[in-house]
Amino acid sequence: MAAKVTAKGQVTIPKRIRDLLGIQAGSEVAFTLAEDGRVNLSKIDKESASGGQPNRFAVLRGSSSSGMSTEEIMALTRDEK
Repeated sequence: MAAKVTAKGQVTIPKRIRDLLGIQAGSEVAFTLAEDGRVNLSKIDKESASGGQPNRFAVLRGSSSSGMSTEEIMALTRDEK
């Protein structure tokens, strides 16, 4: 398989390779250089990129348990009584 490099240095990853690696729009990929000059492409798995830990924002996602209404929270952030 071959691909042409654009003036910006961009290359389209062939669909067959994207499908094999599970690469979709928004996926992150890593390039590693082998000793023989080959370049390896791999998909960065969000959990493995952080050592198996979800990122600090993912931990907080959906964890609100204050029991306050949106209006009450907004009043606090605006320093309203």
